[in-house]
Amino acid sequence: MSGSEPVPESLAPLQPWLEAHVPEAEVVELLGVRRASSGFSADTTMVDVAVTRGGIANDERYVLRTESPDPPVYPIQVPGWPVEIELQYRVMDALGAHADVPIAPMIGYEVDASVLGAPFFVMGFIEGQVPVEDPPYTTAGFFLDLAPADRTAMIERGLATVARVHAVDWRAAGLDFLVAPGVTPGLDVQLDLWEAYYRAELRGRVHPLADRAFAWLHDERPRCSDVGLCWGDPRPGNIIWRDAAPVCVTDFEAASIAPPELDVGWWLMFDRTMHEWAGVERAPGDPTRDEQLRMYEAASGRAVPDVQWFEICAAARYCAIVVRVMNRAVDRGLMPEDHTIWLENPASSALESLLAAL
Repeated sequence: MSGSEPVPESLAPLQPWLEAHVPEAEVVELLGVRRASSGFSADTTMVDVAVTRGGIANDERYVLRTESPDPPVYPIQVPGWPVEIELQYRVMDALGAHADVPIAPMIGYEVDASVLGAPFFVMGFIEGQVPVEDPPYTTAGFFLDLAPADRTAMIERGLATVARVHAVDWRAAGLDFLVAPGVTPGLDVQLDLWEAYYRAELRGRVHPLADRAFAWLHDERPRCSDVGLCWGDPRPGNIIWRDAAPVCVTDFEAASIAPPELDVGWWLMFDRTMHEWAGVERAPGDPTRDEQLRMYEAASGRAVPDVQWFEICAAARYCAIVVRVMNRAVDRGLMPEDHTIWLENPASSALESLLAAL
């Protein structure tokens, strides 16, 4: 397939693994690879193969996600379970079987690090468009090429998909593994978990803005629903789209069992990053946040009266993630220890603007 590079020798063991896991495969030939990303949570590689079924070979593409050697980007929901790709695989596998949510075909998860040097999973490749965030998809690309009515429909369909994630019966789907033994899931658990994660990553430093936010979050108790499956990172960029409709949802490393309003706050907070905080005017048909909130409420049948609390919570978590990612960059030798990006960044600016509105 076009754009592929030769298969490195380190991936040769993937050929017999795929033969054992791809449905009805008789022979699998590795044709080429294309590296999609090398992040802090997992390395993503597109793998082009020829799969023989019934004596006939067909070219196919799969997605290989390999665990990063770095510690997890997000807080560990269950102590002793730090493998992010296993969590992602199990959540996506459960959604594919138990929810009306578009998921890539899950081929298999491999815990044995001796196969490729780290745990990994493989899923089918889904063709489509992904709204990028650098530069913001609100400034260039397919989102702006849509007709105004299609832009509205795209966001409405995305929020309906978020609502369908929240509607899954997480116990019946076997997702109770996301809850630590002896813990009753809820908002307090998540707030305490994220604050502990944030303070550990500060490594003795002080982040006055985030400190103020976490203090406010503890003091103000929002109204929220019973717990359900939270995506953790719901936004247009974690959805693959075709004809302004979701065809695949991705990136569940931050999944948890918690009030779904946490996801609503995250989606709306990220909407700000693509508009006001990026200095971008909304294109015709691009729904306002109030309109998006109404869309979610209509799709889910759930009211979100205290959305401001959940947006501020999202921005505080975003600040914590930036601190952690910057720490990983320092640990990798990619940045000097005395940098100030951990404190001065778009996430902090976002949180500051939300707090200023209180």
